[in-house]
Amino acid sequence: MVDFKVDPRHTALINVDMQNCFVENSPIAAPDGPKVLARINKLIETCRDAGVKVIHTAHVVRPDGSNIGVMGEIIPVVREGIINEGSVTAALHKGLNVKPDDIVLNKPRFGSFHGTDLELILRSNGIDTVIVSGIATNVCCETTAREANARDYKVFFLSDGTATFGLGGLSPEELQKATCATLGSLFAEVLSVDQMIGKIRAGAGAVKRVAAE
Repeated sequence: MVDFKVDPRHTALINVDMQNCFVENSPIAAPDGPKVLARINKLIETCRDAGVKVIHTAHVVRPDGSNIGVMGEIIPVVREGIINEGSVTAALHKGLNVKPDDIVLNKPRFGSFHGTDLELILRSNGIDTVIVSGIATNVCCETTAREANARDYKVFFLSDGTATFGLGGLSPEELQKATCATLGSLFAEVLSVDQMIGKIRAGAGAVKRVAAE
């Protein structure tokens, strides 16, 4: 398994789609959404303390659904407006730790790079490493991780800082395991939230030691 180093000055957290409809109380919510939200909030605090840039994405389409495209044909709840911008269901969850200095990025499709200026933000800030958290593990989180890998970013993917719902007769646990296995073998370093926090703190400590010499 790869063992990436973390320099907080060149690292960003991409916290994917922690919106009401994905966290709880909807047909596409992850059963572990609230638990993962708490873990992510803990990670966010560590990121801020260490100087890691925090980016929250929201998967939304236009309020009138005019850019819904083929998603509307494939996913009934999307066609019905569940992620229309401005709706309660599409809003970031009120329990999410969002601060004014964070970046909030709306994205029209599953991946955080498609149709957004995410890469411009990352390159402009000297970011070469990203941490992916959020919902859903095997949909928007996985797509974002693969997009980042294809652009030559070092990717950390969080095994318990992401969550999903059952699909195609498979349980959330089965999908979580399969996704993390694939990404950890080919696209990213897969860690728990606590392991990631340890890496960030170790990286921040190394930067301070070098600065003091």
